[in-house]
Amino acid sequence: MSKFLIIGLGNIGNEYANTRHNIGFDVVNAFVQKHEGNFSVEKLAYMAEIKWKGKQFVCICPTTYMNLSGKAFKYWMDKEKVRLENTLTIVDEIALPLDKLRLRPSGSDAGHNGLKDIQNILGTDKYPKLRFGIGNNYPKGMQANFVLSKWLNNEMTIVELKIQKCIEAIESFAIVGIEQTMNEVNKLSIKP
Repeated sequence: MSKFLIIGLGNIGNEYANTRHNIGFDVVNAFVQKHEGNFSVEKLAYMAEIKWKGKQFVCICPTTYMNLSGKAFKYWMDKEKVRLENTLTIVDEIALPLDKLRLRPSGSDAGHNGLKDIQNILGTDKYPKLRFGIGNNYPKGMQANFVLSKWLNNEMTIVELKIQKCIEAIESFAIVGIEQTMNEVNKLSIKP
């Protein structure tokens, strides 16, 4: 049975719930819910295991806080013996507009501290990432406040549609592989 590690980046704690920066957690939670899994508190992460169509998914939301995500990523990848190309990290991305998703087999951290930590610990940027566009509608110097703010009511329809598209992307990644999934995901423009 092929095994995949699905990592949603975010911060633990109620003050971070439903913020732009926690969209990785929200996507992984939605994926686990769809497949009727349950999270348990494990070492360095909330973890759930899903079996679907002959595939096994180890789903984690690190409890290390965003800027130390690499420790949980490496621990679970090693523990579960998942190949690096069978990992998928879901992360917020200010360089993409709200209606976009971007899937790539590798790529820089683009200034994202969670990705920066993973890259430092792994010693490479060659691991798959699904970037969830959150837009960049904030005044100069206010990036931190923006990413840690909650979604606006008028954004929620697109966010919910995109979470569903992310679930489909995770499933497609496991079934048909990253190349075909990229071709589908990267051309989407998600509108309510």
